[in-house]
Parts: sequence; C-alpha cells; structure tokens
Amino acid sequence: MSLSVLLAVSSCGRLEDGTYRVDIFSTNDVHGKYYDLAKVSSYIGSEREALGEDNVLLIDVGDILQGDNAAYYYNYVDTVSEHIYAKAARYMKYDAAVVGNHDIETGHAVYDRMVDEFPMPFLAANALDTRTGKAYFQEYAIFERGGLRIAVIGFTNPNIKQWLAPSLWSGLRFEPILPYAQKIVDRVIGREHPDIVIAAMHTGTGDGNPANGENQALACLNTLEGVDFVFCAHDHSSRIEEGYRKTEGRDSLVSILVNAGSHCREVGHAVAEVTVRDGKIVSKKLSAELVPMSGVTPDEGYIEYLRPEFEAVEAFTVREVGTLEEELNTREAFKGRALYTDLLHLLQLSSTGADISFAAPLTYDGHIPAGVLRYKDLFTIYPFENQLFVVSMTGREIKDALEFSYDKWVNTVTDSQAYALAAGADLPGTHLLAISERPDKRTGAERFSFTGRTYNFDSAAGIDYTVDVTEPYGNRINIISMSDGSRFDMDSVYNVAMTSYRASGGGGILAAAGVDTDNIDDRVTGRYPEIRNILYDYLVENGCISASLSRDPRLGDWHFIPEGIEKAVNRDFDLVFE
Repeated sequence: MSLSVLLAVSSCGRLEDGTYRVDIFSTNDVHGKYYDLAKVSSYIGSEREALGEDNVLLIDVGDILQGDNAAYYYNYVDTVSEHIYAKAARYMKYDAAVVGNHDIETGHAVYDRMVDEFPMPFLAANALDTRTGKAYFQEYAIFERGGLRIAVIGFTNPNIKQWLAPSLWSGLRFEPILPYAQKIVDRVIGREHPDIVIAAMHTGTGDGNPANGENQALACLNTLEGVDFVFCAHDHSSRIEEGYRKTEGRDSLVSILVNAGSHCREVGHAVAEVTVRDGKIVSKKLSAELVPMSGVTPDEGYIEYLRPEFEAVEAFTVREVGTLEEELNTREAFKGRALYTDLLHLLQLSSTGADISFAAPLTYDGHIPAGVLRYKDLFTIYPFENQLFVVSMTGREIKDALEFSYDKWVNTVTDSQAYALAAGADLPGTHLLAISERPDKRTGAERFSFTGRTYNFDSAAGIDYTVDVTEPYGNRINIISMSDGSRFDMDSVYNVAMTSYRASGGGGILAAAGVDTDNIDDRVTGRYPEIRNILYDYLVENGCISASLSRDPRLGDWHFIPEGIEKAVNRDFDLVFE
C-alpha cells in the first residue's frame, strides 16, 4: 500500500534536490523469545545487504525483557554477565527500543541495568521521574538514514500503574499518551527539524477512541500532527492502518500505523520516499507491510554468537524440580474446575493464609505430561513475574468481582435453551461459553475463539459457589458458604489472595466490584514473592504436584448450573480447541 503525500516542509536547506528513501523495520512483544530472533536477524541482514546499511533503521516497540526462561535467567539468576538480549541487540544492530509494560514488570534492578547495557536508546517519553518531572528514560533519538534526518520518539503504556505493584515502578509516573504525545512531537520537531518522524509506542492498536488508555495507537494515528509512522505493540495483533487528512479538499495519506504482532512471527517494514525540490520536501510516499518469518532460515551466525548464553539457559531450565503425578492441560480451566487452577489457588491460599483466592488461567493452551518436572515447565504453569498480594474485600465485593469475571466468560441462555442444551441438543448460534467465530490472526481461516481475554477469567477458591447460566449479569453467582461450611456473609470482610496485576486494577475486575485500585495500598494486608517462585518453593518442599491436591478442603468447590449444562460447555470448548 502506498500513496504520495504532497507537503511543503522546509528541510532547512540540508537536502539537495532529489529523491531519498529510508526503510524502517520493527519487532515488538518479543517476550524473551531470543532464539526466535535468529530468523529476524537473517531477514534484516539480507535487507541491509540489499538496501545498504545506511538506509535501514531497526527498532523494537517493547516487551523485550519478560516472558521466557532466557529472559528470566539473565534478569534474575545470572545478573553479572552481559544480558543475553543486550548481546543479541548488538549483533542485530538495533537502533532503538521502546519500554514496554512487561519491561517495567522486571523491576528497577533489571530495567535500570538495561539502560546501561543496551547498545541502543531505551525510549519512553511519558515515563516521568517523580523527583524531577523529567523523562526517566530517553525521550527520543535522532538518526541519519538514507540521507534523511529521522526522529524516533518512544512512549510506554500509561496503564502500568493499574497492572503492576508500586515497588516495580517506584519513582515513576506515567502520562497518558494522548494528548501528551503531541507536546513531545512538537518539541522534537521544533528542536531537531527531522525529515521523518516516528512515534513508537507500546500501546495496542485500539478502536480509535482516545479514552482507551491501554490501546491508543489508532487514536494517535488519527490525531497526531507531524508524525509519519506510528509503530505500536502490546495487543499482539498484527495490523497495518493508514491515516488520512484533508488536503486541498481531498483525503491524503499522511501517516501509517504498523503493529508487527508478537513473538518474532512477523517483522514490520515501512518505507518513506521523500522528494526534495528547491531545498524543500515537496512530497512523501509512505508504505508498509508485515513480513512473515515462518519461511526464513535462521541466522547461524547469530545462533553461534549467542551459543554460550543459550547453553547456560538450557542447563538452568532443564534442571529437575519435582514431578507431576497427572498430566496438566491449562485449557481445561475454561470448562470449570481444573488441576491447573486448583494448583494456583492452593499456592495462593497456603502461602498467605488468606480466606479466599482469585486466580485465572494465565497460560491459554499449555500441556505438561506426567512425570519429571523441569524448571522450564514452571513457565508454562506461570508465565509472568506477578507478585502475590492479599487484599481485604467485603463479601459483596467478592461476589460482584466474580459476577464481572464470569460475564466475560459465559453467556446467558433461557431456561428452555438450558434444558435443551443439557439434554444434548445442538442449538445453532447458541453458545454457553462467550465465543465467536472470527478469522485466525495467522492463517485467516474462520475459527472459534473467546471474545474476552482469558487471563481475566477469574475463579475463586475458599468458598463453595455456583454459576447459573440462565441468570443475567449480577445474578449468576450464588455463594453458598465458605469452604469449611461456615457462613459466607456479604457484609463481612475477607482476605483475598490475588496477583499484583489484579490487585493493581488489571482486567478491571476489582474496579467493577467498587474497589478503588488507585488506592489499593489501603486494602493490601500482605505482599508475597513472585508466584512462580512460590511454586518452586512448593516443589522443593513437597517434591510433587499431586492430582489429589484438588481434594484439598481449603479449595471449596464451584460449578456451572443447571445440572447437565456441562454438555454445552464441552461442545463450545471443542469448537475453540478443535
């Protein structure tokens, strides 16, 4: 896709008349998949050879330092050696990287260290130092490529405060990208006089609504003046969008949005061709594409360069840490109680002494066979560096939080529909799970998937309750008792174990229950280590994850009603995972 954009922008006499071109490549949401960067390295290397190294810019749009065992090892285990990603970025000649919310999740000790180790600037103009009011990270970077002066301005996700424990971002405050970004763009243009302006932001594409603080990229594309490219990230959604403005009575392309998905599956490739006449830029021709990495041969030089690091990570992650008595499939958690979520609940209850636990299936479709457990398996069970919090909540708030969670998880059906479904009837277009048919992001084929984000499907332990699918939102949850049979009271206050992400407002579940997550410290009665570390300690002490743990009386019980409705749940489940 491409269109010419007629502009009358002064280049301050720096450029001779003619046509100039720069190619910009991007990755985002790598999430520690550094081995998979070998394909990206191969592709970028061939493009540099074809286009000329001085005509190529390579950026990453955040969430680099978290998500896989290689990142974990160099974040927290070997903190003396050069970080594996810093070494990878040097080999690949990254020019700039943006701070993502999961980069902040690693904690000050990691991301402060990376500012020094990275061979390129780490950008986040809207992450401000509370002491000075100035940017904590670098705001922007200037590059000369293809004869053009290029500004790359970085922005991180402003919702970090809602997702992460305050200790992880202490001393920082995060400005909403809009309208703050325009102020920074204007300042950079006035100070640096760039020919091309790139706003690289770790925010999702969104729907164009500027009020959506988590996903503002499309709103930025539609409103920011002076920006040629918006590179975005965060939602793992591959996408190219064009931004238009009225010019002389017609729509003209003035900017392009690039979101390269996640996990090195694709690389964003944007091109700017600039025409200069009489010392002024008179037109820009912009285009962009997403390039799949599936058929690319990995760069053997990259793999060999990082072999010592990969071997160190492998030796660490294949260590035996215990055994698994019964195979564990994380997908089972979407049908009801499962060994996977029972394990998470038991860890949270036993390590805190809390009355109740909230937990969600954080791994969408992981499988660990019965037998020896290795450290790398702990990343399947618990992929994030979430801490464990205990929050005081009333019984009413607990019920309201569960109402909100299950409203994203299941649909409401009528009594007659429920009876028919329980009897095994197939009612076309009627689904008990909140699923819909949509194109697969990678194949384009129509398939069923959940409409909500499954890592927000909280269930509870420590209580006995039912979820009635014939009742609407607000009336679905019936809490029968505490797990020991004692009375559950709507007006009593209970200690509820949950992730730091949930306690800080992640998923909006607590806010829906009326809990002020901006002042969550007033509710927090306990803070505990990262949950994956709690899992490791559990294995050190017990040696085994037993199938019998689901019978632990502390867990309580929950299930969908009316009775027999699990047939419809299973049918929808099969549609999603066929």
